[in-house]
Amino acid sequence: MEKIRRASHAGSWYTDNPNKLSEELDGWIRAAGLPKSSDVRGVIAPHAGYSYSGRAAAYAFGNIDPTNITRVFLLGPSHHYYTPKCSLSTATVYKTPIGDLPIDLEVIEELKATGKFELMNLRVDEAEHSMEMHLPYLSKVFEGHPVKIIPILVGALSAENEAMYGKLLAKYVDDPHNFFSVSSDFCHWGSRFNYMYYDKKYGAIHKSIEALDKMGMDIIETGDADAFKQYLSEYDNTICGRHPISVFLHVSVLSFLESQVFIPFNNNKNCPNYLLNIQNGTFEFPDFLLMVVRLCWSIFQMLSNSSTKIKIKFLRYEQSSQCKSTRDSSVSYASAAAKVDA
Repeated sequence: MEKIRRASHAGSWYTDNPNKLSEELDGWIRAAGLPKSSDVRGVIAPHAGYSYSGRAAAYAFGNIDPTNITRVFLLGPSHHYYTPKCSLSTATVYKTPIGDLPIDLEVIEELKATGKFELMNLRVDEAEHSMEMHLPYLSKVFEGHPVKIIPILVGALSAENEAMYGKLLAKYVDDPHNFFSVSSDFCHWGSRFNYMYYDKKYGAIHKSIEALDKMGMDIIETGDADAFKQYLSEYDNTICGRHPISVFLHVSVLSFLESQVFIPFNNNKNCPNYLLNIQNGTFEFPDFLLMVVRLCWSIFQMLSNSSTKIKIKFLRYEQSSQCKSTRDSSVSYASAAAKVDA
């Protein structure tokens, strides 16, 4: 039975007029002027109202070549509903004013079978805007190209759970038919956000905010989830999609570590071959030092020869306003493309 998630923020966060919405999206994508690439396997894009972030988001979605993509994993933070886990949609279709997006129920069942995901009801689903704000862009980019989506609401995850969910999703990156759309705004600055970090060496407040955001963006581009976590711990930057981004960082790193690696240990003719299984961590070796040396070498080889390496690159940064005094406030928007690193 069809279960529809309404476009609950249409008419307020973005226009509900199909023709006007289509024209706006086309205009922003055209203005971004980016070449489409089949190497793009994911994006990081903002989720504010389109009057604020629509133009910036085009620098993410404008990179997508829809030709071979049939499935989009949509990762968004939870703004209103607390959960320490990730939640799957119970809808069968997400509506937008310019075209509906069906849910990939087969993959939803695969993820449910892991026992690691919660289910979110329709009320929670429709109250959340972080994933919905990506839907019109996805509908526009995939016009004429049938695609299904897997919406995943990412809760307040521990570092361990970020890594765990990253590992569960990593296998999907190797398939070029799959795509990841990660939803996040960046710094929310001002008294109304209870965040007023300011480094005077940058002069104007908005310059300090930009430096803080770009520090985080640079770390995200390295793909180092631990370094990103340390940055957030030190500066507490109010990046609302910190958990979806962290999960995606683990996805991009672990995607090429999923296969089991078998390494023969022939340190002498009487010693049998031993199995090193990187995936589940089981091992048995007659010589501890040999184990360490071979393990380090095997990891180096995997990092050098993996089939799918993802490199994230930020392409656009904007602020809703330029803060000049403590009475001001702003939200930052950053867009990135995640490409296969040849």
